[in-house]
Amino acid sequence: MLKGFHHVAVICSDYHRARAFYTEVLGFSVIDENYRAARDSYKCDLVLPDGSQLELFSFADAPPRLTRPEAQGLRHLAFKVDDLDAAINQLSNKNVECEPIRVDEYTGKRFTFFQDPDGLPLELYEL
Repeated sequence: MLKGFHHVAVICSDYHRARAFYTEVLGFSVIDENYRAARDSYKCDLVLPDGSQLELFSFADAPPRLTRPEAQGLRHLAFKVDDLDAAINQLSNKNVECEPIRVDEYTGKRFTFFQDPDGLPLELYEL
Protein backbone atom coordinates (compact mmCIF):
# COMPACT_ATOMS: atom_id res chain seq x y z
CA MET A 1 0.00 0.00 0.00
CA LEU A 2 2.48 2.70 1.12
CA LYS A 3 5.42 3.33 -1.19
CA GLY A 4 7.36 5.90 0.82
CA PHE A 5 7.09 9.54 1.81
CA HIS A 6 6.02 12.07 -0.79
CA HIS A 7 6.76 15.20 1.26
CA VAL A 8 7.12 16.73 4.69
CA ALA A 9 5.46 20.05 5.52
CA VAL A 10 7.09 22.80 7.57
CA ILE A 11 5.46 26.00 8.85
CA CYS A 12 7.93 28.88 9.20
CA SER A 13 7.81 32.24 10.94
CA ASP A 14 9.60 34.22 8.18
CA TYR A 15 8.88 32.81 4.73
CA HIS A 16 11.66 34.56 2.81
CA ARG A 17 14.32 33.69 5.40
CA ALA A 18 13.21 30.04 5.51
CA ARG A 19 12.99 29.77 1.71
CA ALA A 20 16.54 31.11 1.40
CA PHE A 21 17.76 28.63 4.03
CA TYR A 22 16.21 25.58 2.36
CA THR A 23 17.27 26.60 -1.17
CA GLU A 24 20.59 28.43 -0.72
CA VAL A 25 21.95 26.57 2.33
CA LEU A 26 20.48 23.07 1.96
CA GLY A 27 20.20 22.96 -1.83
CA PHE A 28 16.48 22.32 -2.36
CA SER A 29 15.04 23.38 -5.74
CA VAL A 30 11.71 25.18 -6.05
CA ILE A 31 9.02 23.19 -7.88
CA ASP A 32 6.17 25.64 -7.34
CA GLU A 33 5.59 28.75 -5.25
CA ASN A 34 2.32 30.51 -4.50
CA TYR A 35 1.16 33.41 -2.37
CA ARG A 36 -2.38 32.75 -1.13
CA ALA A 37 -3.79 36.23 -0.46
CA ALA A 38 -6.97 34.98 1.22
CA ARG A 39 -4.81 33.29 3.89
CA ASP A 40 -1.92 35.80 3.82
CA SER A 41 0.19 32.67 3.36
CA TYR A 42 2.95 31.37 1.14
CA LYS A 43 3.16 27.74 -0.01
CA CYS A 44 6.37 26.61 -1.66
CA ASP A 45 7.06 23.10 -2.92
CA LEU A 46 10.75 22.19 -2.75
CA VAL A 47 12.60 19.08 -3.93
CA LEU A 48 15.95 17.36 -3.47
CA PRO A 49 17.74 15.49 -6.31
CA ASP A 50 16.33 12.11 -5.17
CA GLY A 51 12.73 13.40 -5.41
CA SER A 52 12.23 14.00 -1.67
CA GLN A 53 9.92 16.97 -1.27
CA LEU A 54 9.30 19.58 1.40
CA GLU A 55 6.31 21.92 1.54
CA LEU A 56 7.16 25.26 3.12
CA PHE A 57 4.22 27.23 4.53
CA SER A 58 3.84 30.58 6.24
CA PHE A 59 0.80 31.47 8.31
CA ALA A 60 0.19 34.70 10.18
CA ASP A 61 0.43 34.19 13.95
CA ALA A 62 1.46 30.53 13.82
CA PRO A 63 2.59 29.57 17.34
CA PRO A 64 6.27 28.73 17.86
CA ARG A 65 7.48 25.19 18.55
CA LEU A 66 7.19 24.65 22.31
CA THR A 67 10.14 22.37 22.98
CA ARG A 68 13.04 20.87 21.13
CA PRO A 69 13.19 18.06 20.20
CA GLU A 70 11.23 15.91 22.63
CA ALA A 71 7.73 17.30 22.07
CA GLN A 72 4.96 15.00 20.92
CA GLY A 73 4.54 14.98 17.15
CA LEU A 74 7.29 15.39 14.58
CA ARG A 75 10.65 15.07 16.31
CA HIS A 76 13.05 16.08 13.52
CA LEU A 77 13.78 15.75 9.80
CA ALA A 78 16.79 13.64 8.80
CA PHE A 79 18.67 14.06 5.53
CA LYS A 80 20.89 11.37 3.97
CA VAL A 81 24.50 12.35 3.19
CA ASP A 82 27.39 10.34 1.78
CA ASP A 83 30.10 12.30 3.63
CA LEU A 84 29.10 13.76 6.99
CA ASP A 85 32.30 15.77 7.43
CA ALA A 86 31.92 17.41 4.02
CA ALA A 87 28.25 18.22 4.71
CA ILE A 88 29.13 19.77 8.07
CA ASN A 89 31.87 21.85 6.41
CA GLN A 90 29.41 23.08 3.77
CA LEU A 91 26.95 24.15 6.46
CA SER A 92 29.70 25.74 8.53
CA ASN A 93 30.78 27.78 5.49
CA LYS A 94 27.21 29.13 5.39
CA ASN A 95 27.25 30.00 9.11
CA VAL A 96 25.11 27.04 10.18
CA GLU A 97 26.33 25.42 13.39
CA CYS A 98 26.12 21.66 13.84
CA GLU A 99 26.16 19.76 17.11
CA PRO A 100 29.05 17.38 17.85
CA ILE A 101 28.99 14.21 15.74
CA ARG A 102 27.32 11.23 17.39
CA VAL A 103 27.32 7.53 16.48
CA ASP A 104 24.06 5.56 16.30
CA GLU A 105 24.53 2.81 18.88
CA TYR A 106 22.53 0.33 16.81
CA THR A 107 23.74 0.98 13.26
CA GLY A 108 27.19 2.41 13.93
CA LYS A 109 26.37 5.28 11.54
CA ARG A 110 27.47 8.85 12.24
CA PHE A 111 25.02 11.74 12.50
CA THR A 112 24.64 15.30 13.73
CA PHE A 113 21.90 17.86 14.29
CA PHE A 114 21.49 21.48 13.26
CA GLN A 115 18.52 23.88 13.10
CA ASP A 116 16.55 25.75 10.47
CA PRO A 117 15.89 29.49 11.05
CA ASP A 118 12.91 28.67 13.32
CA GLY A 119 14.82 26.18 15.45
CA LEU A 120 13.32 23.09 13.77
CA PRO A 121 15.75 20.24 14.50
CA LEU A 122 17.32 18.84 11.33
CA GLU A 123 19.66 15.85 11.15
CA LEU A 124 22.41 14.80 8.78
CA TYR A 125 22.72 11.00 8.71
CA GLU A 126 25.74 9.47 6.98
CA LEU A 127 24.99 6.50 4.70
